[in-house]
Formats: sequence, C-alpha cells, structure tokens
Amino acid sequence: MNNMFVNFLIASIVSGAPLLFATVGEILTEKAGNLNLGVEGMMWMGALAGFYVAYKTESVTLAIFSAFCFAALGAFIYALLTVTFKANQNVTGLTLTTFGIGLSTVLGYAMTSAEGGAPKVSDGVKAALSSLNIPLLSKIPVIGPIVFNHNILVYLGIFIAVLCAFYLKKTRTGLNVRAVGENPAAADAAGINVTRAKYLNIIIGGGICGIGGAYMSLITANGSWQPGGIVNGSGWIAVALVIFVSWSPLKAILGSFVFGAFNALSNYVPASVIEIPISIYQMLPFILTILVLIITSIRESRENSQPAGCGVNYFREDR
Repeated sequence: MNNMFVNFLIASIVSGAPLLFATVGEILTEKAGNLNLGVEGMMWMGALAGFYVAYKTESVTLAIFSAFCFAALGAFIYALLTVTFKANQNVTGLTLTTFGIGLSTVLGYAMTSAEGGAPKVSDGVKAALSSLNIPLLSKIPVIGPIVFNHNILVYLGIFIAVLCAFYLKKTRTGLNVRAVGENPAAADAAGINVTRAKYLNIIIGGGICGIGGAYMSLITANGSWQPGGIVNGSGWIAVALVIFVSWSPLKAILGSFVFGAFNALSNYVPASVIEIPISIYQMLPFILTILVLIITSIRESRENSQPAGCGVNYFREDR
C-alpha cells in the first residue's frame, strides 16, 4: 500500500507538470493586464513544434526551444491584436485557441501522412526525457523517489515557477509589470512603457505554455504523435488553475500537482474496491475546475484577486 501511494504521488507530479508550465505562462500574461484564453491553442502549437523537431533532429534542447518559439509566435499575434489594435481580449484568445488547434491538427495530419503512420521519437529522445534518478538523493526512503526521480522537464517547470515568482515580487521590472496589470494609466504616468511590458510578458508567457504542450507530446503521449488527443483540454484547466492558485507562481507548483493527481487517479483505484467507468475519472479535473471557478467567484480577497486591469484594453488617450 505504501509503494502504491508513493507511485501515485510520483504519477501526480508527472501528470501535473504540463499544467504547471501553462499556469505559470498564463499568470505572467495576466499580471501584465491581459487575459489570454488561447492557452489551449498555444499548448497545441508547442506540442507540434516540440514533437516535430525532436522527431527530426533527436535534440531535446532544440525541441523545447522550438516549442517555446512557436507558441510565442501565437502569443505575439495575440499581443499585436489586443495591445496594438485594441481587439477584444476574450474573442482574440478564443480565436487563438481555434487557430492553434486547427493549425496543429492540419500540420500533424500532414506529418503522419508523409511518414505513412503515427511517427514516434527515437529511443535516444525518450532516454533523454526519462527519470534522472539523482544519485544518493533518489535513494532516500519515500522522499527520494517522489522528489528526486523525475524527468528534466519537471524540474524545469519548477525552476521557471520559482524564477517567475522572484521576477514578479523581487525585481523592479517585475514590480513594474504588476503595476501595469493593476493600473496601466498610473504606470504610464510613472514612466513605465506599458506596451513593451505587455508585449514581453505576453510573448514569454505564451512560450512557457508551449513548453507544457511539448511535454505532453514528448512525455505524456510517450513520444508518439496522436492527432486530436494530446493536449485534451489541459489549457482550459490551466486557465482555472490560475484562479485556484491566486495568481501565484509558487502556489502553482502545488496546484498543478493536485490537478495532476485527479488525472492519475484512475490508475490507482483498485477495480475490486469500486467499479467506476473511466469516463468519470476523466471528468474529475474538469469538475474540479468548475468548483474552483464557483468558489473563487464567491470569495472576495483583494490580495488574491485578479489584477484590476486584466482583460481591459488600455487606451493611452483616455488618461
């Protein structure tokens, strides 16, 4: 029983890691004052780019970089439309989701047709993304396997979350970004370049979401391209997770692993104990998402609330 619980915690972390990337990326975007509902689309773009480059080059580094850049390109389009041309943020985000899913589906089918079937990354790529098994530390009873025996992207996600938390709370640039998200007019009057702050954080946030997509195509899908079934709604869960963790990158680490536990639950409930259709387990993360949105809409907390300027386009002429 103890081993099964440890394995369940390990599976929760592995399953929650892509949500961590997407949640932190969206937090960065919303802290700059923009609500980007295109997370699902950017994750699909990252999933395709990461898989394709890993498949062709067998380089994990290039694959992750390509996933970041391709998703960042989608985020740039969103920033151009909402920051420069003042388009509605909700509509633009939804359009980005549709665009990202559609583009990845079309290119993905073209790739599978060209290869004569579902392509798979090489064993070398899989080996590079296998558990690191850190010497000595991974041998610590219970804690070792849970904390020190994961693939490199799990640790990259945690590092990015900690780095973003430090950036937003401890650096002058990060504080400027938060000021832009809360009151862009006041930030502009104080000499902060609102447009630049929004563009940089939207693009970087989108790129981080793309890494989450690459994680799903290279690790969650076991390095096999599966048209239509890789991201599978994780981008929408990440949008709710942002609210669940109160726009905190550090809380996102725990929050993503909690949601990951619901994804992994079906493999660790003995069928002999209770027979539940697999579809029920697949629904659990989305049911939890709905509950999070309901509870947080009731809760009132100025400290843990959405940035005041989030979702509202800034018109400099109205200052």
